[in-house]
Amino acid sequence: MVEQLFKFFVVFFVVVEPISLIPLFAGLTGGSTSAYQRSMAGKAAAIALGICVLFALVGAKFLEVMGIELSSFRIAGGTLLFLIALEMVFAHPSGTRSTTPEREEALKREDISVFPLAFPFIAGPGALATILLTAGEIGGGRPVLFAGFLGVVTLVIGLCWILMLAAPRLMTVLGVTGANVMSRLSGVVLAALAVQFIVDGIRGSFLR
Repeated sequence: MVEQLFKFFVVFFVVVEPISLIPLFAGLTGGSTSAYQRSMAGKAAAIALGICVLFALVGAKFLEVMGIELSSFRIAGGTLLFLIALEMVFAHPSGTRSTTPEREEALKREDISVFPLAFPFIAGPGALATILLTAGEIGGGRPVLFAGFLGVVTLVIGLCWILMLAAPRLMTVLGVTGANVMSRLSGVVLAALAVQFIVDGIRGSFLR
C-alpha cells in the first residue's frame, strides 16, 4: 500500500507541478497586499481540493456510466500527460492548461482563485486524469487505501498552498531560471510515467 501511495504522490506532484505556481502566482499577484495574496492562495487551494475530491469520488462511476473502460482511459490519460510533459521539458505552452487569451484575461481579473489558479493550473486536465486513473485502479473495496489516496491529494494541494504563500520570497531565491530547471526535470519523469500508463492501457485492451 505504501508503495502505491508513494507512486501516486510522485505522479500527482509532477502533474500538478507546484514549483511552476511560484512564478505564476508571483506574477499574478505582484504589487498586491499580503492579505490579498493569502486570500487568493487559500481559496485556490480549497477550490482545487474540492474539485479533485469530487473527481475521486464519482470519476470511476462516471466512466462506468459512459461505458468507458479503464484501459481506454489509461491510454487517453497517458497521452494527455505526455503532452503536458513535453510542455514542461521544452517550456512551450501547448494549451493543455490554458490558452494565451485565458492567461491574458487572468492578468485583468481581481479574483484569480478559481481561474486560473484552481482550474486549470492546480486541478487541471492532467491532475484530474491522474485522479480518475488511480481511483479506478483502487476501486471501492479498499477504503484504507482510498483514504490514503485522498490524503496524498490533500498533501500535494497543501504544498501548492504553501508555495503560493511563499512565492514572493522564493522568487528571489529561485528566479525564473531555477523554476524552469525544476520544471524540465519533472517533465522528464512525467514523460516516462505517461508512457507507462499508455503501455498498461494497451496491454489491458489487447492482451486480455
